[in-house]
Amino acid sequence: MGKIVMKTPIVEMDGDEMTRIIWKMIKDELLLPFIDLKTEYYDLGLENRDKTDDQVTVDSANATKKLGVAVKCATITPNAARVEEYNLKQMWKSPNGTIRAILDGTVFRAPILVKGIDPHIPHWTKPITIARHAYGDIYKASEMKIDGPGKAELVFTDANGNEVRELIHEFKGPGIIQGMHNTDESIKSFAYSCFNFAIDTKQDLWFAAKDTISKKYDHRFKDIFAEIYENEFKNKFAELGISYNYTLIDDVVARVIRSDGGFIWACKNYDGDVMSDMLATAFGSLGMMTSVLVSPDGKYEYEAAHGTVQRHYYLHREGKPTSTNSVATIYAWTGALRKRGELDGTPELCAFADKLEKAVIDTIESGVMTGDLASISTLPTAHKVSTEEFIAAIRTALEKLI
Repeated sequence: MGKIVMKTPIVEMDGDEMTRIIWKMIKDELLLPFIDLKTEYYDLGLENRDKTDDQVTVDSANATKKLGVAVKCATITPNAARVEEYNLKQMWKSPNGTIRAILDGTVFRAPILVKGIDPHIPHWTKPITIARHAYGDIYKASEMKIDGPGKAELVFTDANGNEVRELIHEFKGPGIIQGMHNTDESIKSFAYSCFNFAIDTKQDLWFAAKDTISKKYDHRFKDIFAEIYENEFKNKFAELGISYNYTLIDDVVARVIRSDGGFIWACKNYDGDVMSDMLATAFGSLGMMTSVLVSPDGKYEYEAAHGTVQRHYYLHREGKPTSTNSVATIYAWTGALRKRGELDGTPELCAFADKLEKAVIDTIESGVMTGDLASISTLPTAHKVSTEEFIAAIRTALEKLI
């Protein structure tokens, strides 16, 4: 059987630590034997980001804007300890944040459901997709430590030099302040991505914020979503039999817990960061979550939702065995390959992505799984295998399907 031919390359963003090791295993064992893989390669490993003054991250994002589809390995966002460990020039920003800002995208994360990995909430029988706004708020905030008494104000100076002031607080002693921002343009992009994704996946869309307390900031999000929905998407949603609802963030948490799933939950940046991890844990594991960044003009960047698995990497470096979950990274590849196939009109590439995902599910449901899954599985046949053995078992299952 000949290899599947790709018409257009996808952008490949390599990463760090254990996920970088797994990245190569996936390519060698699950992709290259079956696909004439075409990628435009960017090394986003921390050493290369430091060497290029992080230009490689910017270049990879711009390549995604050009080619339309990217797949990204997990990467390190350095803290002070990492700066020392890797002898970095500076504490580089999150590559995910840089890419999200350039693509102006929204992150959609959803759990991968398999038999034997049961949600902690039993009636969650369908995936819940988190749509996370990927710009602004505390992630672009300016902060200041206040050493003593004084007055803190918000000051806006318009293009003509006119000032508008708003009192933040009269300090009687030491404290802290933080200034956040967002833009109408970014909020609109967020809304369009959410509405379009709901139409593509034929799911209800819930958006939640706290406009009763944040009467200008959060209320602006609410108003923009409502305006775009009423003017451009209401009829399309009605035709598909799906709905859009705005709900306060605390109310929607209660609704989510009581639901059976099967909808998109749109969140502001911080809310989405926290709630996606909550959902991943409640559904079973961060290693069992898909993640895709979607721009309003239809560019896609697929990634794993978890980190670089630092502890396992140190074990691997010492020659000790590991049992690292590769599912989310495999699904990043399948998501990118399927989207490339859809855009290029190569159904055989889409079919391969479907078969590889089925091979992953079949492997886990047969009882062969990594340690994180074996420890929570309800299958009587569940047993832990090594990182390499798990990928080898998927290869065997894939060959049977092909």
